[in-house]
Amino acid sequence: MTAEPTPPKGIGPMAKREMKLAYVMLLPTFAIVLAIVMGPLLANFWISFKPVQLGDLRPASLITNERLRGDAENAGDAVAIEYRIRNSSRDDTIAGAGFTDTLPEGLTPTALDERCTVSGQFLTCELGDIEGGFRDRIRIEATVEPSYLENALNPRDSRPVITGTADNVLTNFEFSLENFRRVFSSSEFWHVLRVSMYYTIFGTAGALVLGLFAAQLLNTTFAGRGFLRGLFLFPYVAPVIAVAFTWVVLLDPFSGTLNSILQQIGFIDSPVNFFGERAVTINLFGLQFDFPVALSTVIAFEAWRYFPLSFLFILARMQSISSEMYEAAEIDGATPLQQFWYLSLPQLAGILAVLFLLRFIWTFNKFDDIFLLTGGAAGTRTLTVDVYEQAFAVSNLGAGAAVAVVVFIVLLTFSLLFFTFSPKDEA
Repeated sequence: MTAEPTPPKGIGPMAKREMKLAYVMLLPTFAIVLAIVMGPLLANFWISFKPVQLGDLRPASLITNERLRGDAENAGDAVAIEYRIRNSSRDDTIAGAGFTDTLPEGLTPTALDERCTVSGQFLTCELGDIEGGFRDRIRIEATVEPSYLENALNPRDSRPVITGTADNVLTNFEFSLENFRRVFSSSEFWHVLRVSMYYTIFGTAGALVLGLFAAQLLNTTFAGRGFLRGLFLFPYVAPVIAVAFTWVVLLDPFSGTLNSILQQIGFIDSPVNFFGERAVTINLFGLQFDFPVALSTVIAFEAWRYFPLSFLFILARMQSISSEMYEAAEIDGATPLQQFWYLSLPQLAGILAVLFLLRFIWTFNKFDDIFLLTGGAAGTRTLTVDVYEQAFAVSNLGAGAAVAVVVFIVLLTFSLLFFTFSPKDEA
């Protein structure tokens, strides 16, 4: 009796060859994506460990300005070619600085600066090492020949060729933790971090809750449902500059519609500067606390603008849930609230978790909304606004890059925790 043949285990030779071929074909795509993603990230890490100012983007260089002094009208006239030279940097030294230039034909040098030599029509000037802030003049005396008058060439027609090297803080291998020490030792940084967390958590939660509420409303069939679904997408598809300007106008303390309505119904006595007032003191049942007005308004804008994305995903997931469960629950006497809590929410847990991750990352990285609404004033300054302020307003690129690294670490930590403890969809 012969034994039945058993199917082969593992990957066969042909499958291995095909797999290798697939990886080789995908290699250019992987390389391009890796370069696009990792290139800026690695550059940001590199800059964060260097004391880079905005003026350090260009290394120190020798700058020359050439002029002809004197009247060159007749043969034999005495003129002078003058070079004004300076170091473009006030701090960095240029090693081996100098320049070469071509003198116009017909100008015969009669007196040279001690740092310069002439070979034919070629002028060479060696300046050596020049310190930051260096300024000087080099003067070459010359006599006008008839050939110069015939050609009428200007010395500035030939541009000097500059030589010299300077250390570039961006490309050297000297690193420092000064940027991170400056960031973490600042009390303002921890306040900005708390504001960023409040803005991100409440903005994300608000967008999810509004999206869930909208999806629940539009999950049933009624006349005009398609029109309302399209209307609900307006905050997300409208240009951010347009909706931000609309909110600023509506909530303006002097001519805003909301303030006018609240005053007419007697809800407030004086206008509220929603985007300019840091906090108001509220006394509720004997408990007194400061309510952050501007930050809460910005969070409300964030939740309103981005709830349509949550609405779309949640509605799509709701429509894929079998209606038989709800019919059985109704027969058993379950109320709509019980059906939502015990049937809908467990089915939506997975998509809600994914949406929370995406919206948390996007909101934490948000810059344009806050910058357009408040500019980071009135207690609404987040880490992304701080990156802009440090890098461009204060011109400290290193400190801005260090804050950006903190943003990356926070998001990476959150993502790892999310993937570890996030709920999954029920089967």
